[in-house]
Amino acid sequence: MKIAVLLKQTFDTEDRIVVKDGAVVPEGVTYIINPYDELAVEEALRIKEKAGQGEVVVISAGDGKVQEALRKALAMGADRAVRVDMEGLAVDEAIVATALATVIQEGGFDLVIGGWRAIDDGSAQVAVRVAEQLNLPQLNVVTKLQIEGGKAIAWREIDGGSEVIEAPLPALVTAQRGLNDPRYPNMKGIMQAKKKELKTVSASSLLPAGATAKVKVLETFLPQAKAAGKIFKDDPASAVQALVSALREEAKVI
Repeated sequence: MKIAVLLKQTFDTEDRIVVKDGAVVPEGVTYIINPYDELAVEEALRIKEKAGQGEVVVISAGDGKVQEALRKALAMGADRAVRVDMEGLAVDEAIVATALATVIQEGGFDLVIGGWRAIDDGSAQVAVRVAEQLNLPQLNVVTKLQIEGGKAIAWREIDGGSEVIEAPLPALVTAQRGLNDPRYPNMKGIMQAKKKELKTVSASSLLPAGATAKVKVLETFLPQAKAAGKIFKDDPASAVQALVSALREEAKVI
């Protein structure tokens, strides 16, 4: 089985993020594999290992720094990687998805796996756009996955329980927390990753003529810091009255 994994490099949200001139300041920020995409890498490796054969190809769109995340995926056990060079292009989710879809279509993959969203922008668009462009059935926000009999069987959480859905291969699956626990690269994997293929292709060679981004980020900012909470220490009757007044006049929630 030939499996493509969609991977995005993001900043670690545990870091102290600084925004200046409408962009995240890169100095002092740790960049990581998007956690949901890391679940996708792990799941692809498990499927290959269970089958005893196959190939896992990790694909990412971005600048040269993305190679760090791709090398980590290779160290985890992926067979090779492809970086779609987006430098110099105005991009949005549609442009990224089109470029990735072209790579996948040319590769002839049986299964495509990615995270259901990225933790930096939270748009949850790229993977499903890839599926739509390639006319692939999609199983989204998956917490358990089985591949058998030429089809993908997936479990996902719904209100009050879970549901089981299935689709014939080739298909696209997006990973949710709970799908697995990603492995840590060992020293052998890290050394082997240095010798594995990491190919770079230009996005301009993958996009149709005249393709342009239709969405532009106008502003990036951090949310306002939360105000300190209030504690009402009067007798119960007075405290309740003060609380209701604060909820109505200050918080304006009632």
